[in-house]
Amino acid sequence: MDALAALTTRVSPVKLTEPAPSKQALGAMLAAAGAAPDHGRLKPWRFIRIEGEDRARFGEMLAQSLLRREPEALAAKLEAERKKALRAPLLLVAAAAISDNPKVPEIEQIVAVGAAVENLLLAAHALGYGGFWRTGAAAYDAALKRELGLAAGDAIVGFLYLGTVETPGAARAGDSAPPLLALPD
Repeated sequence: MDALAALTTRVSPVKLTEPAPSKQALGAMLAAAGAAPDHGRLKPWRFIRIEGEDRARFGEMLAQSLLRREPEALAAKLEAERKKALRAPLLLVAAAAISDNPKVPEIEQIVAVGAAVENLLLAAHALGYGGFWRTGAAAYDAALKRELGLAAGDAIVGFLYLGTVETPGAARAGDSAPPLLALPD
């Protein structure tokens, strides 16, 4: 698949299943992530792999995060939170390891990780896999960051779900190009 086709045809699938990306495919996807624009060459991206039985453990971490935010959460809501970790055979937590750098502000480091995530998702698509990016309140939970081995100043940029597409997402309708604006008078 050429680059423009990958860029213009990637959509988030509705449902993912086994198999997860192979070790070689994941390596290629991470190499694509590492080619993202990165002011200062800080390489702020961190990807935490969650697969197999670790998905259930991560689901419990998500449920505990919900309980910290909503102590009265009903059992059904907690179970739905646990099931989020089972949406795909492979999850990656994408995080920005923020450096104190006078020339590269925090926002630029976080945006670099966002660019790395997009590169990774495009590579997954080009290799025949599907992937989608979610965040939600758990991404901002300091205790969850600690449980994942991240520093207090780091930022979770998203939870990436990767696997084989079972149910594709809807194709983009019409022209999806953003508007191009002129400099205001």
